[in-house]
Amino acid sequence: MSEIPIRLLQGYLWHPQTLELDLSQHIPAQWQDVHIMFDEIHPPFAFFENGTLTSSQNFYQFTALVIFPQRPSDQDLHARAEVFSETLNTWLEATPAGVGWQLWEDLRPLE
Repeated sequence: MSEIPIRLLQGYLWHPQTLELDLSQHIPAQWQDVHIMFDEIHPPFAFFENGTLTSSQNFYQFTALVIFPQRPSDQDLHARAEVFSETLNTWLEATPAGVGWQLWEDLRPLE
């Protein structure tokens, strides 16, 4: 039986290019059995709703996943995502001013 990596959360993090920031100082690569990844990407849209150009920001694709021996129920995955979200929110709220994020629950297997 092979292991199944399943996302809990995914989305984007960003901060102004003028803010020198190492996100790994605020968000660990792993928390309990949750693997946390963020990779720098080109902004996925041209500007924010307030008109700010996204080209003035450093953007990161964010994914949090757990590797399971078999697929748990959606209810179990949702509960695990909620617990992780609470901890993640604490980390994100402690980042410097200017750091933004848009994250959502995504309980699909990572392929």
